[in-house]
Amino acid sequence: MKSFLKPVALLQYGAASAMRKVFSATIALILTITPAIAEQVTVAALGDSLTAGYGLPVEEGFVPQLQAWLRKRGHDVVVKNAGVSGDTTAGGLSRVDWTLTEDVDAVIVELGANDMLRGLPPEAARDNLDRILKAIASRELPVLLAGIPAPPNYGADYKSSFDAIFPDLGAQYDAIVYPNFLYGIGSAGDLPAVAALMQADGLHPNAKGVARIVEDIGPIVEELISRARQKE
Repeated sequence: MKSFLKPVALLQYGAASAMRKVFSATIALILTITPAIAEQVTVAALGDSLTAGYGLPVEEGFVPQLQAWLRKRGHDVVVKNAGVSGDTTAGGLSRVDWTLTEDVDAVIVELGANDMLRGLPPEAARDNLDRILKAIASRELPVLLAGIPAPPNYGADYKSSFDAIFPDLGAQYDAIVYPNFLYGIGSAGDLPAVAALMQADGLHPNAKGVARIVEDIGPIVEELISRARQKE
């Protein structure tokens, strides 16, 4: 009896050993051909009322609409609202350090409109944005710098100096530059079409206007997410 069981036990052991080898080889193959699951990307949007969603229900503001748009496109992303209504570039600079929490993978900077509306010196806005971008660069985070053009009524010199801030700093810090945050609204066509996308104050977009902004800037934010993923 023992002489019979011994070969059987050896056969069973051999079969089990062979199965373990097949299983190990299968797992190794799966790991080889299956791409790594991309981790969630967190984007901090540092801005003023245009980012904050002034005058709108929370879910209709820029940040929630952008996050929803990106998720519909298949991106596992969280967009954090670091917008404060009325903020100038100086206000943004004062908040940048606590905006750049450990979970942040990329940053959108949308500041400058209130500097321009108040007629503040372009040199001051440039210096503040320079320091903001320097803080972001120290964390080695990709950044999208969204500008706003000055209107002609400030004079040619002011407009030239202010408008140059965004492409100049973008080149200096290798940032993605989106020259006009409101371009999606401006591209609507004639004045009545543009007015229909604005709130009563004529300064802030309504929910439909925000949707137009998101549709236009969305692909640029996708490029930002791509840069963030390359650093994973």
